[in-house]
Amino acid sequence: MTESDSGCSANISQFHPSISISDNSKYKLACTGCGGAFDDDRLKCPNDSGLLRTSYRSRQLVLKNVPGMGKFHDWLPVQEIITSDSGPITYKSTELASELGLDNLFISFNGYWPEKGAFIKTCSFKELEAIPTIQRLRNSGKALVLASAGNTARAFAHISALTGVKVYIVVPASGIARLWLPEEPTDSIHIIQMGKNCDYTDSIHLAERLSSLPGVMAEGGARNVARRDGMGTVMLDASVYMRRMPDHYFQAIGSGTGGIAAWEASLRLLGDGRFGKRLPELHLSQNLPFAPMYHAWNAGRREIIKDIDMPDAKNLIHGMYADILSNREPPYSMAGGVYDAMCSTGGTMYGIPNNEARSAQTLFERNEGIDILPPAGVAVASLIQAVNEQKVDAGDHIVLNITGGGVKRLEMDYNLFNIEPAACAENSIVPLEEIIHKKVIA
Repeated sequence: MTESDSGCSANISQFHPSISISDNSKYKLACTGCGGAFDDDRLKCPNDSGLLRTSYRSRQLVLKNVPGMGKFHDWLPVQEIITSDSGPITYKSTELASELGLDNLFISFNGYWPEKGAFIKTCSFKELEAIPTIQRLRNSGKALVLASAGNTARAFAHISALTGVKVYIVVPASGIARLWLPEEPTDSIHIIQMGKNCDYTDSIHLAERLSSLPGVMAEGGARNVARRDGMGTVMLDASVYMRRMPDHYFQAIGSGTGGIAAWEASLRLLGDGRFGKRLPELHLSQNLPFAPMYHAWNAGRREIIKDIDMPDAKNLIHGMYADILSNREPPYSMAGGVYDAMCSTGGTMYGIPNNEARSAQTLFERNEGIDILPPAGVAVASLIQAVNEQKVDAGDHIVLNITGGGVKRLEMDYNLFNIEPAACAENSIVPLEEIIHKKVIA
């Protein structure tokens, strides 16, 4: 769907307001709805539901001489430079590019592949969210509460084990199998397993209730700028590697937060002035049969209509190959959300069937020589579809975000340890006392 089809307005100034930053401040938060500016680290604007966005004093990106994502310190909302070797890596594809007839296909690999310099040991780009989020929290004395379908839980548990910061993570039963670590779990990690009929959105609702307890704070999900700016390093790394922004950016989405992050990073690169004058087109994909944003976007609607876009949602989620890409309440409609990101970039949304995701996953692994997770297979399938439908040209600069991979490669170097749940909650409205009395929250 084009901008004219949807009625979108892609006025860049609307999405990138000019905020004055004092010399003693690294950044302010700006509301994408009302335009208000805030000096403190908060999750919400008091005036409307628009997402807050980080506006940095450094208008140009100066790389730090450290490994991993810490090199992008200027555009991360943390004060101390991150020294972890975790971070995205970008390389130019040859085999898959040749298979698809593309001259400038660049892979952003977010996982474990030491031969390529990739050291994300939880094998998911969710680790890029966890590192800055927990670093900002370390001196607060509070514990962090969040929800996850599996990969985010693994990432935050890993950083909790490394830092000692307490985390309370609510996970649906379907995500428990994804809870492993490359080190022994520590007593700072507390997993709360939901009942069999619950999904990721139920986990979000319970986590919100738990965050009201004393001594804990909500991680914030899509509203957490540390999460979004951490994921935005994927676009930064690719653009620095190519010395320009891509023409097209491909990623699979569940909540769409990663797509928003790529857009926001592109706006900063546009403001930098050295990486091009045109935003990359976002190509975001969902895994059928559960694809509410795909249906809403292609119907030209800003709002997701439950009975139309996700009828019988939980059964649809059970039918997904990449069920981790499921969120019944994604940040789609709000100011600064997925809809605005798609409008701003003239984006395209894809609905990928299970069989195409599996086939694309196999194709990537055969050509590139590394295993990838199912969501990444969905993204590869969307690239194949775009090539077949001539939505990209052979000479275009394309970034394909492989959001997770290298688990099989990791198993060659590390013993993996399962994380056992500390408590169970049958549903999202279970009395909090039941969890507290099990001494999970303390």
